[in-house]
Amino acid sequence: MEREDGGVARQNEGVAVGRNAVLEALKSGAQVEKIYIARGERQGSVVRLLAMAREQKIPVSEADRVKLNHLAGSEAHQGVVAVTPARDYDSMDAIFALAEQRGEPPFIVLLDGVTDEGNFGSIIRSAEVLGAHGVVLGKRRSASLSAVAAKSSSGAADLIPIVKVTNLVATIEELKQKNIWTVAADPEGQDAHTVDMKGAIAIVIGSEGEGISRLVLEHCDFKARIPMKGQTGSLNAAVAAAVLMYEKIRQEIVK
Repeated sequence: MEREDGGVARQNEGVAVGRNAVLEALKSGAQVEKIYIARGERQGSVVRLLAMAREQKIPVSEADRVKLNHLAGSEAHQGVVAVTPARDYDSMDAIFALAEQRGEPPFIVLLDGVTDEGNFGSIIRSAEVLGAHGVVLGKRRSASLSAVAAKSSSGAADLIPIVKVTNLVATIEELKQKNIWTVAADPEGQDAHTVDMKGAIAIVIGSEGEGISRLVLEHCDFKARIPMKGQTGSLNAAVAAAVLMYEKIRQEIVK
């Protein structure tokens, strides 16, 4: 949708393009995941935009023109592109409501530092297929529910609650108050098949490079590793998540 002021609004595709389009998104209270500005751009309306982003605690990153052109789909971005979610995020209550509706103990997937949107979408797909009631990700160091993630989920993003929280540690503690155990995917943990995953469980998946952050790991109840025989050394985050989700199902089938 072209605008008279030169901005381009494309929120339906997961981005708002142009200074005025991004400013309007911030003014309206629309969900904005992250803002990219041209490297060194600190003049005019960008100053106001940065102040609003800081006030709303929205991450801002500098990017070169190549990345901005790719995000915007053209060169008409005025050095500013905001990533918006493909749909609104849900609340934690939506996860518990779905579990109650199915008559099942809550089964949740928590993501700590998963930044690749393709992996994020794949995890959403696996979570929906394997019976999880929701996917939760932290606000920082995380992928966004962008058009790429939604497409990678093959439609699952519209079928399962997806929640973004400010603090994963606080969320884990809240889950404990509801008698939901947390199992962290960690190479130093015990073999996954020896960890009791039956009942109310939240599986925690970290980034491919750094894994789960120290603070989050310290608050998890159990650590589980996936036994591997090859030389590669690890699985990517999406595959590891699917394996651990299936292990939960396997345990409940054979109990």
